[in-house]
Amino acid sequence: MIPRRMRYARLLSGCCALAALPVVHGQETAASPVRPIPAMNRWQEDWSSLADPSLRTEPGDGWKYHPLAPLLPDGWLSLGLTLRERYEQNDAVNFGVNGAPREAYLLQRLQVHADLHLDSHWRLFTQLEDARAWAKDPVTPVDQNPLDLRLAFAEYVQHTAAGTLKARVGRQDFAFDLQRFVSSRDGPNVRQSFDAVWADWETADWRFIAFVSEPVQYLDSKPFDDHSNSAFRFHTVRVERHVLGDNELSAYWSVYERANARYIDASGLERRDLLDARFAGKSGAVDWDLEAMGQSGRVGATAIRAWAGGAGAGWTLEETAGKPRLGLQLDAASGDSRRGDGALGTFNPLFPNGYYFSLAGYTGYANLVQVKPTLTLHSATGLVTTFGAGLLWRETTGDAVYVQPNVPVAGTAGEPGRRTGTYWQARADYRVDRLITTAIEVVHDDVSQVIRRVGGRDSDYVGIEFKLSW
Repeated sequence: MIPRRMRYARLLSGCCALAALPVVHGQETAASPVRPIPAMNRWQEDWSSLADPSLRTEPGDGWKYHPLAPLLPDGWLSLGLTLRERYEQNDAVNFGVNGAPREAYLLQRLQVHADLHLDSHWRLFTQLEDARAWAKDPVTPVDQNPLDLRLAFAEYVQHTAAGTLKARVGRQDFAFDLQRFVSSRDGPNVRQSFDAVWADWETADWRFIAFVSEPVQYLDSKPFDDHSNSAFRFHTVRVERHVLGDNELSAYWSVYERANARYIDASGLERRDLLDARFAGKSGAVDWDLEAMGQSGRVGATAIRAWAGGAGAGWTLEETAGKPRLGLQLDAASGDSRRGDGALGTFNPLFPNGYYFSLAGYTGYANLVQVKPTLTLHSATGLVTTFGAGLLWRETTGDAVYVQPNVPVAGTAGEPGRRTGTYWQARADYRVDRLITTAIEVVHDDVSQVIRRVGGRDSDYVGIEFKLSW
């Protein structure tokens, strides 16, 4: 979430079978002005370096940094655009259960933004998004959203000798750590936003964060129809600390509330109290990321007792061609062991990032045990390739097999057999230049008998992505 986390980019790529996941907060500080590269979250960019005319070397730079003097002596405006095109082919959506169709379609996401800096303390950021799913049937809420307001917030920043205060109010996004449970959901076509009030205080070694929010709920009826309300709320208090050098220890407590929640063994108003702890770092050639979460509360009249944990570690051979990173990812999440016992054990993964397991969506973070070795290679041309094999089991046979984010596969709850399958994944990411990135991901899932007995079959996914960021 903060600039120092960029040193964990290789950890993120190996543990999650990605080239990289977005940093959540802040900017790197350079000794001299440098031209920034467009970020995953465009509001993180700082184009003030283009105040130096010698750095304005590309077409459109006059609008990447546009001074507003004399109207605002210290003010400036930056405009930007992101276009992402992703072709996806999936021959067994939901493993083909209940006649789920084979699909081949194009996902298109267009975003435009304006970043207005009134002075050194205040800024206004606005981003519009238009997400379309061409030839996809059925279309889900995360696939398509006609022109709508994705981000619109006011931010105040105050730097002091003791630390830095930041506060934001309005529609914004945020994510934690490897984005196992809280993310801006960049994998699906429609990203997740929150109408929120956010504040944090950061020093050299400590960071304190608090926010109250209502997650945005997306509609596909007409432009500017997305909304948030008290039927869905998510509030958090978080603390981070540097330990043993630059290694990071963090913990947070959250309240998650959702009306009309539905699980196999419970329904009604859902309120979860969440406690999460994480320790991540690097020592020499070894990196690691350990996280655990417990959940309590109620869904209707049913008590919640759920948990999950994730562990990733890697060893990078810096002196070997390709700088290979050998990684191992372990994940587990509770399921509901017995129906009708007054307790719900199914873990709620909250706001997961589709990238964490794979873009195919065959694996959800509920009632899960996963062991996943990975290999990541970096070429001299900037190509990053990742290979992984995920071995999957259910935590309990009393609960279902889940696909992303936490959708049960019909008929699997109560079926014998904990083993659910193995998926094979290959992904390549390549930055063509400062503005253009490309990626391809291929996944094959060999399902087990528990899925075959309910009509499922082996599954194949291919995703090809092109992204232009100006």
